[in-house]
Amino acid sequence: MTHQIFSKLRRALLGSAAVLTLSAAPALAAPQGIEPVAVSTGVATAAPALMPVPASVSLPAGTLPLSGGVTLQWDQQPSPLLTRAAERFTKRINMLAGRVLPEQVDAAQAGQVTSVPVHIQVGEDRDALTVHAKENYSLQVNASGVTLTADGPDGVLHGLATLAQLVTRGENGPQLAFATITDSPRFPWRGIMIDTSRHFMAVETLQRQLDAMELLKMNVLHLHLSDGTGFRVESKRMPELTEKGSHGQYYTQRELKNLVAYAADRGIRIVPEFDVPGHALSLLLAHPELAAQSPVNPEPKNKNNAALDPTIPETLRFVRKLYAEMGKLFPDAYFHSGGDEVDPREWMKNPKIVAYMKDNGFATPQALQAHFTAEVQKILADQGKVMVGWDEVSEAPIPKEVVVDVWRSSKFLASASADHHPVIVSAGYYLDLLQPASQHYLVDPYDPAANGITRAQADKLLAKGGRPDLVNAFVKEPSPAPLTDEQKQYILGGEAPLWSELVTDEMLDARYWPRAAAIAERFWSPASVRDVNDMYRRLAVVNTELQLTGVQAQANTHRMALRLSPANADPVERLASATVPLRNYVMNRYVSHHGDALDEIGEVTSPDPFPAVRFSMLVDQYVAGDRSVVPALKAQMQIWRDNDAAFKQVARVRGLSEAVPTSHNLALMAAAGLNALNRHKKKLSATEKKIFDQEEELINSSADVTGSFSGTTFPPGGLMIIAEPAIRKLVGL
Repeated sequence: MTHQIFSKLRRALLGSAAVLTLSAAPALAAPQGIEPVAVSTGVATAAPALMPVPASVSLPAGTLPLSGGVTLQWDQQPSPLLTRAAERFTKRINMLAGRVLPEQVDAAQAGQVTSVPVHIQVGEDRDALTVHAKENYSLQVNASGVTLTADGPDGVLHGLATLAQLVTRGENGPQLAFATITDSPRFPWRGIMIDTSRHFMAVETLQRQLDAMELLKMNVLHLHLSDGTGFRVESKRMPELTEKGSHGQYYTQRELKNLVAYAADRGIRIVPEFDVPGHALSLLLAHPELAAQSPVNPEPKNKNNAALDPTIPETLRFVRKLYAEMGKLFPDAYFHSGGDEVDPREWMKNPKIVAYMKDNGFATPQALQAHFTAEVQKILADQGKVMVGWDEVSEAPIPKEVVVDVWRSSKFLASASADHHPVIVSAGYYLDLLQPASQHYLVDPYDPAANGITRAQADKLLAKGGRPDLVNAFVKEPSPAPLTDEQKQYILGGEAPLWSELVTDEMLDARYWPRAAAIAERFWSPASVRDVNDMYRRLAVVNTELQLTGVQAQANTHRMALRLSPANADPVERLASATVPLRNYVMNRYVSHHGDALDEIGEVTSPDPFPAVRFSMLVDQYVAGDRSVVPALKAQMQIWRDNDAAFKQVARVRGLSEAVPTSHNLALMAAAGLNALNRHKKKLSATEKKIFDQEEELINSSADVTGSFSGTTFPPGGLMIIAEPAIRKLVGL
């Protein structure tokens, strides 16, 4: 399902991380309770980049050398799950430390180098791998070694993830920082959502995301497996679904069972989604007799609209049969049935459905859908499952047991929790909006005003002909009351969705990481942890750790840049270090207007490039009076200024040539910034000021989620110069 924030609004109106090799942002304010660490040589270093920030953490002076590696010691025989976790941890420590000796080298051969003992105490937890799991742990690192204590296996996994983040490098090599940590999550549901329908993702790609999730203490993979674009699971009871709806790309049942086991080893539950009654085209290709509109068009302009007919008994029999088979592949208690974006015209243009509504007292399509939702909930309950549905299912009374996944506006978390529905919050965490980590980071799952559009934005859309039922669902409530303590008890946590219209298998890692790590912290850490600058300081380090331990974001984006510029990708990556793709689904329109190409510089660029983030922080320090950052500022702007000539040399192919004007404007801005620092001239020329103003307007317009760039004129290359606001400060605009 398109299910993008404002995808409906768009239809109503219209009828990687690149260059991640620069050093991390400078250490600014440390998170609460974290102090700088002193290594044994007395040389001060920055605090370890702990993410998520633990509930309670103290980092006293001192470190343990890691030249001899680690040795795990268990209070009792570990389970097979914990044994495998220990093996993964040891491999990760080796990757991060880089100087660990081979296991076969004994102490005598190694010159009496000793390993760090890691003593683990773990209790039994019958609720492991559920929303009731005991995830707390305590961690002590001192001169005697490491002690990790947890009430259950989930806590051990989380403690080992934190321990890996305590690895730093000192003058004498890899070391483990002293620490005293007591930790537990703020929310029990901390997930990401992967859309495998629009772009099929390989099993190995999904496994990489699970590995990264373990390191960030995320515990739910919401797997979107069926939509208008494709049905992605082998069905043995109804093989026609795979034959006619998968386009040859699907997961075998064995692959999915293995993936579920792979996730469980990492403390992660997989929650499947098979969307009904809307987003049903791939189902209807196999069963057209269930369609609300006949005949079924196999290639409609919008593949998201086709819906099931909820009034015929055959539909619910089909749903029961489908969910029974799919539910056995996914043993988790929760099962997502979708329920979003049902176009009422699919039903209201069918005379039989309209007559059924009249005969049964359903005044609106929402009332009919509520009736259908209740029937689906009964089916899932009979099969031992808890139903999850997108927030549309809560627009009319439905059973209290249904979990509401809030996506359109944060106001629905207030209304759903007031009605005593368990709630998952996705609004504010949509990674395919291509917003920076800082924007997602400040959205709190308890805040009913955190996400949505203003009344003024809604009125603008309505004036352009937007449908009221679509527009008003996204409007923020004016000054909503905070959630009560009772309502907060119904908030399970949140998810970071990534819809894959513009995300291929090759791009997936870079579109999730490292931004999803910042969201993971919002779901785990205390609400008071909100320092954006420090988040970015730690995020840069965590991103490096992710790349070292298996995430392919940096490798894949470099390969994409090389494909665009085989002889020399450096100019492409330098331009990407200062630019971002258009946000809030403007990029979707840009790609569509350019022939749906997914091989352009806009796919190489990151929504949050670290060089630009670091540059912005340095500018703020400079403006505050810190002149020590001048050399770093000059060095970065010289790179951007001088890159223009090199970029023009390689930008002779489709996918790069469109961005030549953007490269030129960046060079002019960087030159103006250098002049300002060198005091060569005090006032910008009219041409320079116009370029700055145009780029500022572009950034502001792309931030307007209500339909900016609704025409066919787009900025060159689909890029924005995200370094512009910081350079603007230097030149005094």
